[in-house]
Amino acid sequence: MTFLYAILLLGILIVVHELGHFLFAKLLGIKVTKFSLGLGPKLIGKQYGETEYLVSAIPFGGYVKMYGEEMSEELREEEKERAFSTQPIYKRAIVVSAGAIFNIIFAALLFFMIYIIGVPRLTATVGDLSRGAPADRAGFKKGDTISSINGKPVKYWDEITGIIHDNPGKPIQITVRRATHAETITVTPEKKASKNIFGETISVGLIGITPTGDAETVRFSVFDAFSMGIKKTWEIIVLTLTAIVKLVERVVPADTIGGPIMIFQLASKQAQNGFISFVTLMAVISINLGVFNLFPIPVLDGGHILYLAIEKFRNKPLSEQIMVVSQKIGLAFLLLLMAFAIYNDVLRLFKPGGMP
Repeated sequence: MTFLYAILLLGILIVVHELGHFLFAKLLGIKVTKFSLGLGPKLIGKQYGETEYLVSAIPFGGYVKMYGEEMSEELREEEKERAFSTQPIYKRAIVVSAGAIFNIIFAALLFFMIYIIGVPRLTATVGDLSRGAPADRAGFKKGDTISSINGKPVKYWDEITGIIHDNPGKPIQITVRRATHAETITVTPEKKASKNIFGETISVGLIGITPTGDAETVRFSVFDAFSMGIKKTWEIIVLTLTAIVKLVERVVPADTIGGPIMIFQLASKQAQNGFISFVTLMAVISINLGVFNLFPIPVLDGGHILYLAIEKFRNKPLSEQIMVVSQKIGLAFLLLLMAFAIYNDVLRLFKPGGMP
């Protein structure tokens, strides 16, 4: 089942990506000769109209082949106007970037769906207390339900932690509901060292309480879900770019880079955790795929956009020889990156605890 979950996840994202290229090529009048799910040798194929639709042997990718895409390709006079290479630069840039943009839009739609269906949120009920911690000294009790902090109503645990973490060393007033009455307690979060998502040491406020683990499914209106889907997509884009910068700065260790084995493991685990978890993973990977594809690396969509930008600046395209050499370098880089990611995946398999 692990393999099937991963193929489903990757297959959907590849179709979405290539569909972006395909639809915009068609929309702009460019002839598409092939649409392939997968790379390498053809497994099955069917011709519909002027386009052959394929399923190829290697499931990690796909492609859309457009007429006149290769510079050396001989064009028939009657179809020159439908060739990719004869289109204005802006049209070619739209088609090239459409795949990555479709991945990002698809992620926003997945988040929209998630917020419509409903997401679980931990309730604001106190579970265990750390003995001698600020909450324990201030008089908190197990089972207290926190209703407001500094006069601001709160209902869910993430709202509580956000405020407490942001106020180390500052007294805050927390109102709790108990069986028979409400009580306002003043407590000062202790400044503690913690690790952020990138493993960096940061200072946060802590009072020594944990949630009970009870959760509610929270559903949102269509308008709110749409707005939150866009916001969440943007947050993941920023997080993805920040993570790449942190990798270059060596703040994030290189051994955190994952490859196909990690995707297979994560897909299986999230599918077992439920539909929402699986779809959330799909949205995050879709954003990663979209962002990474826009990087100016030859072979990727961003590399082709770079070629078009140079062509616009020079008023003529780069020579085919330069493009071929640069694409070989880009391909070598991607293969090395993939090999390193698989190496990390294999090492994780043999570490205590194995893959996530």
